[in-house]
Amino acid sequence: QVQLVESGGGSVQAGGSLRLSCAASGSTASFSGLCMAWFRQAPGKEREALGTIYIGTGETAYSDSVKGRFTISRDRDRNRMSLDMDGLKVDDAAMYYCAADASWLKCVQVQWSESDFPYWGQGTQVTVSS
Repeated sequence: QVQLVESGGGSVQAGGSLRLSCAASGSTASFSGLCMAWFRQAPGKEREALGTIYIGTGETAYSDSVKGRFTISRDRDRNRMSLDMDGLKVDDAAMYYCAADASWLKCVQVQWSESDFPYWGQGTQVTVSS
């Protein structure tokens, strides 16, 4: 079992930046083998995958909606994943979730869905004002 806890959400003006973190605990002896992901969900919308990172190599992949603005990174020593968000838009406002799966294969998929990841955090809210 892997427990995930997000932090770093808050309110920011459009054009601003914010950094979210996801701390992993539990059966993290194989943290380096995890494929971890960021998702978000705005009110009335489906949960949207933003991107993934394979902890072992740090290789990342992003959805087109955030490519070039958001950056995913990891700190293997601290069992953490981060999401750096720049150039935030009002449409980026949502609840942001981190997720994980023990298979690196999830990280090489072209698209991701909620069902691909068995482990989830509780979410952290991001508000963007115009």
